[in-house]
Amino acid sequence: MARPTFDAAMSQVLQKVEGPGSVGSATGANSSFASTIVEQVLKVNETGAKAGALTVAYERGETTDIAKVMLARQAASIGFEATLQVRNKVLSAYKDIMSMAI
Repeated sequence: MARPTFDAAMSQVLQKVEGPGSVGSATGANSSFASTIVEQVLKVNETGAKAGALTVAYERGETTDIAKVMLARQAASIGFEATLQVRNKVLSAYKDIMSMAI
């Protein structure tokens, strides 16, 4: 059984948020918040994948530059932490809005 990829899952989320037929149509100044978030999450995911690949290459002895490996891992960690903080702030704002009296 094939597992859905991360890109496919994010595409589905974007379709549900923006409505049918709008995935990939946002460009430049017309870019929506949801598409911006998806793009940034994909970049963070890519950074983590590159760091993982460098780590595996170092463990196999294919590269000897530990500084490059550690720098990539730290960049991936910082990106993940920043994404997590944005997620927490969005959820907090959502909870605040939902608890407001009408």
